[in-house]
Amino acid sequence: MCAAVPGSARAARKRALKPPRLGPGSVIGIAAPAGPFEPAALGRGVDVLRAMDFEVVVPDDLFAANGYLAGTDAHRADVLNRLFFDPGIDAIMCARGGYGSLRILPLLDYTRLAAQPKVLIGFSDITALLTAVTSRCGLITFHGPVVTTLADASEKTVAGLLEAVASGRPLTVRSEGARALRPGSASGPVCGGNLTTLCHLVGTPFAPRLRNRVVFLEDRGEAPYRIDRMLVHMRAAGCFDGIKGLVLGSFDGCGTPAEILKIVEDVFQEVEFPILAGVESGHTEPNLTLPLGARAVLDAAHRTLEFECATAG
Repeated sequence: MCAAVPGSARAARKRALKPPRLGPGSVIGIAAPAGPFEPAALGRGVDVLRAMDFEVVVPDDLFAANGYLAGTDAHRADVLNRLFFDPGIDAIMCARGGYGSLRILPLLDYTRLAAQPKVLIGFSDITALLTAVTSRCGLITFHGPVVTTLADASEKTVAGLLEAVASGRPLTVRSEGARALRPGSASGPVCGGNLTTLCHLVGTPFAPRLRNRVVFLEDRGEAPYRIDRMLVHMRAAGCFDGIKGLVLGSFDGCGTPAEILKIVEDVFQEVEFPILAGVESGHTEPNLTLPLGARAVLDAAHRTLEFECATAG
């Protein structure tokens, strides 16, 4: 089975838990649940957040390193738990992806996380964390830039992040270069993220339940045959059974766009749900922020994904 989700999480899904909306002066805490990062890039990203009128808290022990991880599993989980439980922190943004989020999922206190909902932002390997928090807590999370990529982000990326977490309005994601592989419209909560990370969650207690969802996928640096293998594996595991629609973000360094589209068309040739490819979210610029767990309407023909407001207050 693709998903193994406790009953409490199913109950939480009946109504998505929206984190409080951010505004001028909101405090963003920085976590590093995956790989180590360049301090200079982190500093430039923090400057961008401050220019957006946010306050930023960088924990003193954030800069730990343990090989390809930003400290031990216990350390990385502790930093994240502390930020969630600190009443002075309004949101959490991850420093970078890399690898390591999967290792700390059993160490997080999901009951307390759900009791103190906060905006959580990241992408790439952070998909594991976003997926677990949304599945276990019912909390809407945000697939968007990490602090180190925000350092060199385009104006569209920065504006998209602000619109998603601070506007208090429904969010429309429109990508002019997108292409409808299969026309039509569908609605449902949006879930997904990095394909490789999602594939590694299959068979674990943290695998997402995709049925009745609009599924978003992106990746970077994977050969076309690996993209094929992961999609076929997830399909064989039943992960895509009953999904409402499919949205493809960027697949940078994964072969040509034509190769990726052909793979997707082959794997999903017998389905009838709409498929929209080329949405500007993932490992390229711009990297538009998508609220995971929030309901949205996918209109493949018009190349839009229209989300309900994903924050409260």
